Amino acid sequence: MIGYATLGTNDLAKAAAFYDALLAEIGGRRFMEMDTFIAWAGPSGQGGIGLTTPFDGNPASVGNGVMIALECESKEQVDAVYNKAIELGAQCEGPTGPRSDNFYAGYFRDPDGNKLNAYFMSGPF
Repeated sequence: MIGYATLGTNDLAKAAAFYDALLAEIGGRRFMEMDTFIAWAGPSGQGGIGLTTPFDGNPASVGNGVMIALECESKEQVDAVYNKAIELGAQCEGPTGPRSDNFYAGYFRDPDGNKLNAYFMSGPF
């Protein structure tokens, strides 16, 4: 249903280095790049995350209650993505672990303060 999500940044080069390394953990790769915008696609070549400096020229800020969820193929991949994020300077917002019988996730904030999680769902809600 969602085509992609875009996050604001005040330092495109720093944010791009973070997402290059982080999204590589789940097979993501850059597919579009401009002076003020970079986008990554998932392994299928669809969807993904974009980073941009705000068009209006004002500083980027974090949306309260906004979060991007990165789908993983296993609990081990959730751990790898979460650990990579922390290694890259992300702030922990909740370590990896079960959140219900079939939902496993870890939560973190990127260097700009945007909230993300890595998750694996082993069955329906």
